[in-house]
Amino acid sequence: MKLQDLLREIFWAIAGNKARSGLTILGIVIGIASVIALISLGQGAKNSITQSIQSIGSNLIIVMPGAQRTSGGFSAGRGSASTLTYEDAEAIKTEIANIKGVAPDVSRRYQVTAAGQNTNTSVIGTVADYSLVRNVEIDLGSFISDQQVKSTSKVAVLGSSARDDLFGEGNVSVIGQSIRINGINFKVVGVTKSKGGSGFSNPDDAIYIPITTALHYLAGGKNVSTINIAAENETVMTAVQEQITNLLLVRHNIADSISADFSIQNQNDIVSAASSVTSTFVTLLAGIASISLLVGGIGIMNMMLTTVTERTREIGLRKAIGAKKSDIIYQFLMEAIALTFIGGAFGIVLGWIGGYIIGQFTGISTAISLYSIFLAFGVSAGVGIIFGYYPARRAANLNPIDALRYE
Repeated sequence: MKLQDLLREIFWAIAGNKARSGLTILGIVIGIASVIALISLGQGAKNSITQSIQSIGSNLIIVMPGAQRTSGGFSAGRGSASTLTYEDAEAIKTEIANIKGVAPDVSRRYQVTAAGQNTNTSVIGTVADYSLVRNVEIDLGSFISDQQVKSTSKVAVLGSSARDDLFGEGNVSVIGQSIRINGINFKVVGVTKSKGGSGFSNPDDAIYIPITTALHYLAGGKNVSTINIAAENETVMTAVQEQITNLLLVRHNIADSISADFSIQNQNDIVSAASSVTSTFVTLLAGIASISLLVGGIGIMNMMLTTVTERTREIGLRKAIGAKKSDIIYQFLMEAIALTFIGGAFGIVLGWIGGYIIGQFTGISTAISLYSIFLAFGVSAGVGIIFGYYPARRAANLNPIDALRYE
């Protein structure tokens, strides 16, 4: 059979029963659109998380306290102990090579009031290097200085969201204003640029003060929450991390690294862990969406089986005048593939639009990739071949005499 004749046969077979063909195609459309839209949602979430991690600083190494052991021998979780000190950070700064900056911090949430407004936000006591290490940019005024840290100054730098909550959105006259943190007056010396974020770790919803002031007036003691280190470049991160580990083991009088009362993570580890989780999430979403493709494939098989039954006499006539079994298989298989390709084309357009709508109206980041489009098209072709082959084979195996007698 010539290709032109085959295409004409496929067209009239599909157009011969528009309602049935349309419903069959609709199942594929929904399946393909679901796969593309959900993969774009998962990919967007993955990109957003990766960008958020990378925005906290470059070549970042984070030292955290170890897990606190309760009286029953249970662990309260990594970071729950108080094992890192301001002196540890100073030792890292003076004794470790190939680092650009070291920024210890002590972070707790406090009630903050100003100009008749109040908010409960994160107050981070830190040093001047924090802006370099954690990529904090200043919009108004200046960040904390080394002199303010040395003199235990009561000054504060507001995150953009904290500024909006206390003084009104976009207020540019906050420099020199006074705020009260836990009942203690602080003078505002700067406002940071917005980085975006949400939840308790939102850098925009934070207030920065000198670490010495935080330890003396708010937290008490000398223990810090984390120590942030920026390596010179990515190639030396592993070596710097090993040097920090060895230094802290010596300072804490620990012989075995397994018993270390601290833990160290670098930015690459965090990105890898986050990527692994989000990749699993994307795969799960794609798997859920693929169920609708399976249903669509069953719809194609059902339609093709019905078509074979309705065209039994036509098949018998074709075989009687010399059509080969392979010709019959090819004809019906191509009809099934045509249905899935039509559905796949409409599904790609609908999935693209659906991903865009999700991003626009829900605020959830989406990213439509060529990978998801090629995957969807490949799957649609596979569905047509897999679910169209059995009806095509059944048509080809009909006995021509019995088929001609079929009523």
